[in-house]
Amino acid sequence: MTFSPAACPRLVVKVGSSLLVDPAGEIRRDWLASLVADIAERTRAGQQIAVVSSGAIALGARRLKLAKGGRASLEDAQAAAATGQIALAGTWAGLLHEQGLTAAQMLLTLDDLEDRRRYLNAAATLDRLLRLNVVPIINENDSVATEEIRFGDNDRLAARVAGAAMAQGVILLSDVDGLYTANPATDPAATLIPRVETIAAIEGMADGSSRSGMGSGGMLAKVEAARIATAAGAHLAIAGGHGLNPLQRFADSGHGTVFVAPASAPARKAWLRGGLTARGAIHIDAGAVEALRAGKSLLPAGAQRIDGRFARGDLVLLVAPDGSHVARGLTEYGDADAALVIGRRSDELGDLLGYAPRSALVHRNHMALL
Repeated sequence: MTFSPAACPRLVVKVGSSLLVDPAGEIRRDWLASLVADIAERTRAGQQIAVVSSGAIALGARRLKLAKGGRASLEDAQAAAATGQIALAGTWAGLLHEQGLTAAQMLLTLDDLEDRRRYLNAAATLDRLLRLNVVPIINENDSVATEEIRFGDNDRLAARVAGAAMAQGVILLSDVDGLYTANPATDPAATLIPRVETIAAIEGMADGSSRSGMGSGGMLAKVEAARIATAAGAHLAIAGGHGLNPLQRFADSGHGTVFVAPASAPARKAWLRGGLTARGAIHIDAGAVEALRAGKSLLPAGAQRIDGRFARGDLVLLVAPDGSHVARGLTEYGDADAALVIGRRSDELGDLLGYAPRSALVHRNHMALL
């Protein structure tokens, strides 16, 4: 199956800074107007579209005359984001209004999509806006985000938004037109990879450079975004955004790289699988790995050691003996009690803990295999 943007009832479109903002720090208004025209045409045809838009820091840095594009320090980036976001949102809202569409603004931090309750609140807001035919304009809330609570790039934010919005597709409009066998800027023999069925097959091909110097992602971030989106059941495409009407051009040509999603997982499993942060890790033995892959819960007997500080209900990684990540899940024990019971049989737990134990360290209903 070839990913077609027109075939997705819900679509997330991510716009990179280098496409939206010119080197002088001004919005490329004609280009953006053409993208908005594409969005309007699709919306009138019944498609629901959310936009993840970069550009706030680049815009704000010019207005504040900040060095290094506003990225010389966290404080500069926060000030630039606060200043640029209002200009960015105003431009989007004005151009959408000209097409008869209403815009909404959502600013999110990593915690908003990693905390289950806040994730559900964000998902409910997105769903209502899209059902009202509003176009949400989404960005990371860089004016308050710190290194500990930020995505760091809008590619991964777009992928997480796709899961929250229950979108079937994501398009990353970029200054590169897809994933290549090598860096096309340095290797003339590099060829475009049009379709990726499994991300493991192409790991190592991407690098972390951003061609324009304006963005914060690079191809590594895009591959990680593809991992998150496909885990939530959404296809993801990387497509070149240069030139007018980029959505229509991609729909017509199909030129880019499409990461194909498997059958979608239940929403809770998709949230677990797509998570970016974990409070700790539980290292498990080979027998436990087989049991998890057979659909069973993680019992204390299969655990070998724990890392990190976590409470009951926190998200933890389950790690195989070779160091690979087997699953993510919500732990039934805090780290102190987990340390007491690892490697122990179920009939020993009550005496060790002094209270009636829970049967699993991580229950299968609160776990997603990776």
